[in-house]
Amino acid sequence: MPNRKAAQAAAAKDMNPNPKHIAIILDGNRRFAKKLMLKPWMGHQWGKEKVEKLLDWAAELGVEEVTLYAFSVDNFNRPKEEFDYIMKLFREGCKQLRNDEKLQEKGSKLGIKVRFLGRLGMFPEEVRKLMLELMEKTAGNKGLIVNFCMAYGGRQEIVDAARKMAADVAGGKISADEVNDETFKRYLYMPEDPDLIIRTGGEKRLSGFLLYQSSYAELFFLEKFWPEFKKQDLVQVIEEFRQRHRRFGR
Repeated sequence: MPNRKAAQAAAAKDMNPNPKHIAIILDGNRRFAKKLMLKPWMGHQWGKEKVEKLLDWAAELGVEEVTLYAFSVDNFNRPKEEFDYIMKLFREGCKQLRNDEKLQEKGSKLGIKVRFLGRLGMFPEEVRKLMLELMEKTAGNKGLIVNFCMAYGGRQEIVDAARKMAADVAGGKISADEVNDETFKRYLYMPEDPDLIIRTGGEKRLSGFLLYQSSYAELFFLEKFWPEFKKQDLVQVIEEFRQRHRRFGR
């Protein structure tokens, strides 16, 4: 009978390493609020508080980068009362991060590095200014990287990247012969590929999230609404990710 410890060691060797980059579609805030008999947009407050907890969990579990689908281009079509409420939460969240003690020291190993990805020019000036200020303030931090996809759409990202690359080819900055997958990635809002993508809320689609970067990402669809997401859910997703056989086309 094989040695149990040897078998366990062999199994562990075949497992994937812990994911370094996790992306999440934050879905279900409004349905969560409806379940509580509240106005739908009030669920975004619970969603915001859950994001704050998520960042602590991710850092604790050794995740190096988190990308969150927070606000899509299509979300600008939401009712005005809901849009204004969400903008208020964005302003509060940016100011809260800006005043976080861990971010006070430039280059902090503990402080998170915040990036906002998308067509940021679509946002009200005050919100856009806070985003740019926070990105500048945290640019040198060495801790968890947090990407907030805002005014984001996967197709729009690819179109914007193609326009920038075409302009550089026309301007002689790069030659047409240099256009390849790696070159194109540099023109995206986010060149890094996630290891896994989680979507809460029960829907089983990406809704345009990271269309270019998700080629080999492992997908996880959870029935729970985003405000119901718990640390144990993240732990279980990571554990399943480690056990999946990732072939990468081989």
